[in-house]
Order: sequence, then structure tokens, then C-alpha cells
Amino acid sequence: MDKHPSLDIVESHGSELSGKKIVLCVTGSVAAYKAIELARLLMRHGANVNCVASDAVTRLIQPDYFKWATGNPVITKLTGKMEHVALADYKKSDCIIVYPGTANTLGKLANGIDDTVISTVLTVGFGAKIPIIMALAMHQAMYENLAVMRNIEFLKNKVEFIEPQVIEGKAKIVKPEEILNYVLDKFGRSSVLYGKKILITGGPTMEPIDTVRVLTNQSSGKTGVLLAKEMISAGGKVTLVYGPGTEKPPKGARIIPVNTVHQMFDAVKKELGRKKFDIVILSAAPADYTTIPVKSKIKSDKTSLIIKLQKAPKIIDSIKKLQKGVFLVGFKAETDISKQKLVESAKRKMKESDSDIIVANDIGTRYQKNPELNHVIILDKSGKITDSGRKNKADICKFIRKQIEKNLV
Repeated sequence: MDKHPSLDIVESHGSELSGKKIVLCVTGSVAAYKAIELARLLMRHGANVNCVASDAVTRLIQPDYFKWATGNPVITKLTGKMEHVALADYKKSDCIIVYPGTANTLGKLANGIDDTVISTVLTVGFGAKIPIIMALAMHQAMYENLAVMRNIEFLKNKVEFIEPQVIEGKAKIVKPEEILNYVLDKFGRSSVLYGKKILITGGPTMEPIDTVRVLTNQSSGKTGVLLAKEMISAGGKVTLVYGPGTEKPPKGARIIPVNTVHQMFDAVKKELGRKKFDIVILSAAPADYTTIPVKSKIKSDKTSLIIKLQKAPKIIDSIKKLQKGVFLVGFKAETDISKQKLVESAKRKMKESDSDIIVANDIGTRYQKNPELNHVIILDKSGKITDSGRKNKADICKFIRKQIEKNLV
């Protein structure tokens, strides 16, 4: 199926919302036309937007306009497809935005009434604890009505309200750009990392032995991919040099696929030579040793085989020589050692590579029992050691990001 032409704008202004599914509920206010612009802004920063339009809105704006804007079908009624569940059930979407939000829709949400397509979507999303952002718009007297104020008070710790601007006797909706900025901040845009050029390596490498066999390791590439996603969400401009991992690389990053450690090193050198980066994160697991491959398949009838290995280049040791001022994040993995020895190993690594922080972990017996969990320590140049505790890899990567931010300030 061909891509809808409207999707050509996706990520044209940034990739902070890459992979985010946003439901845009448009209610019957004359400000509804501004929702078209909001949908396009969200898409330009990477979001996938699905519009839900009330009956009143369809009398103001043709539904095809929303389909043109987002490239997705517009929900105007509920059918046997259970659109409200598909959009707003547990983890189905990342956020629901009501723009504009009328007193009527506010009242229905506050009192559990779901007699319209939008109120039903909101009821499901509210129960599923999907974040709801409501940008209010109504006449000033309606906004100051005690019942409306009571509904806002009841929902204020459960729904995120964007307060209107009271102008000319009307509580006017804020501009689409303000909603965009609110959403970008909500999903992790960082004042420290925003706009930073970030080079990340991830995944394993495969070193050929002959035309069909390779030396490799068990790295899935998940940490590198998750770190890239974190940096994209923070507003960073990410380049990922990615070995043959099993994790799908993220949208919103420039991906440079490689296979061998020499290809990875060459790609890193080329990138550092072509532009200035602010941060380099070396989370890949490249080979420590390589061999000169045989130019044909080695016969399997041999009772034994000797393969001579040569030491592979250490990519981390060249980074500061290629770009002196770059903030360098190195990784150090050991197996089945004490925390004290892990810290000592991280200190040696930091000194050898002139890294700004080292992320060290033990990938021995305990880690291998459940590779979805990890436990890292982070050493910075002041000698401070920060312990993550045992967490899933997504939370570990959030922890690493916070430590990078703290050390950059």
C-alpha cells in the first residue's frame, strides 16, 4: 500500500515524537479549525495522529479535511470495529489531546457520561490511564460557571488542562504551537539535550571466518536502540552506527548499518570527520578480536581447526583524538566480579579513553539469567559513582540519559 502523501511531512521539523501515537479529539467549537494545524505540527515532529471528530465538528469541517491532514481515517462514529477500544484502551495510544475542549465535553468526562464518540473515547482513555490533555475553549461566562469550575476542580489532578486566554469576553483556546511545546516537554524534551548532535554506536559486530561463518556475540542492540530513542525524545539529533542487532532501529535517527568492527570504526571516523558532534555514546559491543577470513567455505570434515585472531581496534581510544571537545560516554562490561573491581575497571577505562563518563556493568551469571534486566554503575570525571539498581533496560537507559544531562550542565 502506498504511503499517504500527507505523511511526507512527518519528522520534517524534528523527531521528538517519533513512534508516539496521539489521539486528537476535536469538539464542536468554532476554534476547531485550529486542530488541523495542531495535527500537522505534531506530525512534523514525528507523531502518528488519529482524529476523532464530534457531530458538531463535522457540520463545521468536513471529515475528509482531517484525513487529508493526518493520512489516517477519521473517527466520527463508533462501529463494530470498536474504535474507542482500538484508540484508547490500555497502552493503545501515548496521549489523548482534546483540542478544543468544550464545557459539554468537560462535563461528560467529569461525570462519566459517554453518549458521543468523543466522550466514549475519553471514558476508555481515562480508565486506561492514558494521559489526557484538554485545551479549554468557551465563552467567558461558561468558563466561570460554578458547575464548569467544579468539573475542572474534580479533574485537575487526573487531566492536564491547558488554560484558555480570556479575551473579548471569551475563554479562547491557546495557539497550536503552545500545545505542541507542551507535548514536546511532556514526552521528554530536554533543555540540556535539545538540538545536540549525538553519535551512538549499538549492536554487535560480525567478523567473517570464511564466506559463510562469523565470529560474533550475544548483543541484541537493545541498549543502543533504547538510548537512541531517549536522545530523540529529548530533542537530540541522533546518528546511530548500528551493527547487526536483532532490535529494530528507531525512527527519527539517521541509521548507518555496519557489520564488522572495522566498518563500525570507519563509519565513526567518517562521521566525526564530516561534522561536529556534541556527544558520542559508544554502547555497541564490537569484536575485540578479528581474523583474516578464508576466501571459500572451510570444509567441515576437519577434526580440528586453528583460527588465528588479531586484536581489533579500540574505537573509544580514538574519539577524543578525532574530536577533542566532544562529551564521550564509554561502556565497560565485565563478568562475575565484585562491585569494587567493576569500579576499578571503569576507572582504568576512563583514564585510557579520556571518557567523560563510563557506564559499567556485570554481564555474568546473574545478567544472563534475564538479559531484559540490567544493573549499571556510572563513573564520572569527578570520581562520583552512581548506582542504577536492577532495572529493565528501558529504565536503565533513562537513568543513563539523566546522568549525561547532569554531567553536561
